[in-house]
Amino acid sequence: MITIGGYCVGKTIPRPEYPRPQFERSEWINLNGTWTYQFDFGKSGIENELFKSKGFERQITVPFCPESSLSGVNHKDFINAMWYHRSISIPQSWMGRHIILHFGGVDYKSTIYIDGIEVFVHYGGAASFSIDITRYVSKGRQHDLVVYVQDDVRSGLQPGGKQSKKLHSYECFYTRVTGIWQTVWLEPIAKGGLKSCKITPDLDQSRFIFEPIFYDNHVSTSFSVTIKDGNKTVYSCESVADNSTFLVAPIKNVKTWSPELPHLYKVLYSVKDVHGKVIDHVESYTGMRKIELRGKTFYLNNVPYYQRLVLDQGYYPDGQWTAPTDEALKRDIILAKNAGFNGARLHQKVFEQRYFYWADKLGYLTWGEFPSWEMDWTNPIAARNMLTEWEEYMARDYNEPCLVAWSPLNETWMCDNDGQRERFTNDLYFITKRLDRTRPVVTASGGFHAGFTDIYTEHTYEQNPMELYKQLSLDQDSMPYMKHKEFSKPYQGEAYMIDEFGGIRWVTKMQAQEVAPEKLFWGYGKDPQSLDEYYKRLKEQVNVILSMDYITGFCYTQLVDAELEKNGIYTYDRKPKFDMDRIREIFSKSRSKAKAEVQHMVDQRNNQ
Repeated sequence: MITIGGYCVGKTIPRPEYPRPQFERSEWINLNGTWTYQFDFGKSGIENELFKSKGFERQITVPFCPESSLSGVNHKDFINAMWYHRSISIPQSWMGRHIILHFGGVDYKSTIYIDGIEVFVHYGGAASFSIDITRYVSKGRQHDLVVYVQDDVRSGLQPGGKQSKKLHSYECFYTRVTGIWQTVWLEPIAKGGLKSCKITPDLDQSRFIFEPIFYDNHVSTSFSVTIKDGNKTVYSCESVADNSTFLVAPIKNVKTWSPELPHLYKVLYSVKDVHGKVIDHVESYTGMRKIELRGKTFYLNNVPYYQRLVLDQGYYPDGQWTAPTDEALKRDIILAKNAGFNGARLHQKVFEQRYFYWADKLGYLTWGEFPSWEMDWTNPIAARNMLTEWEEYMARDYNEPCLVAWSPLNETWMCDNDGQRERFTNDLYFITKRLDRTRPVVTASGGFHAGFTDIYTEHTYEQNPMELYKQLSLDQDSMPYMKHKEFSKPYQGEAYMIDEFGGIRWVTKMQAQEVAPEKLFWGYGKDPQSLDEYYKRLKEQVNVILSMDYITGFCYTQLVDAELEKNGIYTYDRKPKFDMDRIREIFSKSRSKAKAEVQHMVDQRNNQ
């Protein structure tokens, strides 16, 4: 079962859509579907030469991890190593070009073999990677593709995010993800073809800046960029195809991208040989938008913009980290927008590229976060693992218009006895700024703050709205709330956000009948005793944050329930738990109205 050019051959396979909408070619083979596999709990597979396999006994459906039901395996215990196999063959028409094998995501260390020969090793469970396998394949021959995966989330040396270190899920930690969890695909690329192209929007100058990188830079080729607004060409230019080339594309009457009006320009890349023949063609898109911090205020397109974000864990009951369909990715964004949010903090996971595509299309702000939990990054190996993969992730998603902040760390709780915490935090900050000077960096979200950051964020799950008001009011020195002042660097006047709050547990009658005892369900604070109490608490908490002039945005916990965590506004299977008109009214309320309601609340409490 393969997909050629997006069309299915044989039976329908899972996730058939092209996985990289920002850089799309028409000619490709989707390798999702039935693979064979073997667990390797004793890690003896190398000695047993499993890399020479012609196929294993058991079957698995890729791109779903073996812990998921959609994989057909549904193995919930720890998997420290496993092997995958499938056959591949290269169309004759592809010969003479680079044959690139792409992996959207494999958790964690993956070693790739073709016909028993090791061709590549990748460290990282979240970042995508590609391999040029041209020298290992030939036309008219079936090849054995074997993937060896090693995964040890309990080691502290690799990122894990919200993956449970215990046998079962508990509290806010969920089912683990091992092995292939995103689309695997092949595509041919001409010698001299386009490898990547970085796009930087420059709103103030009404222009886009393109930085292309090519395969085989010695080949005499030309490179062209065409930008379209609908069917109208608004820019076209051709230059020498060279890795030192920059193209500056001025746009007349430029249209901006925002959640309210998510305008996108279509971008067409072409590479021509010395005779003028097109040898590579790539379709992309971009949006004109500018992100900036002015003092304590977040600006979008030179206008103050209040971020009303929701925490999104990116988990699915049947696919774990992997959405069952492309439509499911789109639906999550629509559900959030219907609830009054204009964006999401993509929490402890690197989301797949098609999620960002839908956020770009639908108009939805995102924060790019990393699954930094489960790591002891004071260990040099762990630190190196994260820094390397963080750079890969940033390079992959730099072009996304919807992505408006980078947030590598979440709730760093380790004390800094030898200065390593601050050093590592600052390494992340400055690496991120060097790779992308256009977006703010939230170096560490909540926890113990160390080193530099562009937005200072705190988490609070204070449930009593009046106590929350007291907590978040500026102190006598005009300083904001700092949860762990004694373990944090002093606040330096950065932009300030509450990027986790709420988390109110609400268990529906249907959920209360689940197998897990209700006492195991996770949430924050004492459960509301009625829906009216829930709405009142939620409204007053949101009002308090909206009323604080120094706060430039919020992130509510959370969009959907996740396994035992029952504090979503939707259930795990994406059904509404509440009257969504009331929920939308709460989260989209104007700040002036919220301020008036908070003042009324304070006056009432003072008069009691």
